[in-house]
Amino acid sequence: MWVMAGCMLQAAEPEVSHVRASQVSGTKQVNIYYDLYDADGDSMTVSVLVNDGDVPASSFSGALGAGQSSGIDKHIVWDGGADADGLLLENVSVSVSAVSEGGVVDGDYLVVDLSGGVSASSYPVSSLDAVPSGGWTDVHKSSSLVLRRIPAGSFMMGSPSDELGRAGDETQHQVTLTDDFYMGVFEVTQRQWELVMGNKPSYFNNVSYYQTRPVERVSYNDVRGSSAGAGWPANNAVDATSFVGKLRAKTGLTLDLPTESQWEYACRAGTTTALNSGKNLTSTSSDANMNEVGRYWYNGGSGSSSGGNTSVGTAVAGAYLPNVWGLYDMHGNVYEWCLDWYGTYPGSVTDPEGATSGSYRVYRGGRWRSYARYCRSAYRLSRYPSGRSSRLGLRLRCAPPVQ
Repeated sequence: MWVMAGCMLQAAEPEVSHVRASQVSGTKQVNIYYDLYDADGDSMTVSVLVNDGDVPASSFSGALGAGQSSGIDKHIVWDGGADADGLLLENVSVSVSAVSEGGVVDGDYLVVDLSGGVSASSYPVSSLDAVPSGGWTDVHKSSSLVLRRIPAGSFMMGSPSDELGRAGDETQHQVTLTDDFYMGVFEVTQRQWELVMGNKPSYFNNVSYYQTRPVERVSYNDVRGSSAGAGWPANNAVDATSFVGKLRAKTGLTLDLPTESQWEYACRAGTTTALNSGKNLTSTSSDANMNEVGRYWYNGGSGSSSGGNTSVGTAVAGAYLPNVWGLYDMHGNVYEWCLDWYGTYPGSVTDPEGATSGSYRVYRGGRWRSYARYCRSAYRLSRYPSGRSSRLGLRLRCAPPVQ
């Protein structure tokens, strides 16, 4: 049985009030004051978001870190000259929020603030009940991670025998997932990877365009680690130095890759068609229905200039239509690692964890260089855990620990 304790609200959240700000005369520094109250007496993680008018900007946001305590006239100094390129105070509005350590907010969307970068002691976690009124911004694709709650349920995994482009390892079978989980709204982007890991491994690395493109050339071992991280499905441990290991340590969330069944369930979002738009393919290569939902060979994927813009190669995260659960790029852009060893599908199954052992880990989802048939919801691939490719990245889920 999986337990969602890592993603549930465990206590009343702290209250922030009387937020006020004033600029230090003759400088770009801003004094921010606030009152902080927590009835449970827990330590807290506090975060600050500075807006340019009504628009949040990633370079203006930051986490204060863990260990904050209740009190009045709490004080932060924000350096607008360093963080906002000299933005004047009259353009700025400030908000302050707090989350109890060990308690995680419970909403339709989890938002992890990565803006503190590699040196941050923690990455604050907040929640949203809906997509922001102006939609997702580049902040949510660069200095924040956004995950969407996916409801538990059953579905038919694999493809029907008459699906155009079908492969032989897609035998249909019923899968039941007994717990809700959170799934990344977007593929992990290059800036998000850089803020956590401190490096930029991707092929499409043009400095003007890289931040909101999906990260690629990362292996399963880079994501989870090659030591403890190689243990799935016996356990869900990861290496402390891996991408997921660092995120777990700084968020308190049990973040991970999705299982293959969770990936397909989240991709389909209730559809039974080849694409999660509710449409089937009319061609195995160039297809108008595929053009709507993801970057592939025939709408920009045939180009591969590492220093070029997003008209070729990978696209900006979220450039195509999402599914009904609001998840983007599950067809095309880059393939996405899953937890499982590759193996033959079983019959009807509940909460599957994949094969018990193997040589290759599964990845799913289509890629910028694929034909339409290789971007279908049911299409499966596998690779050595150490393998890297400019066509392979990842999407995160909030993973309950294995009991």
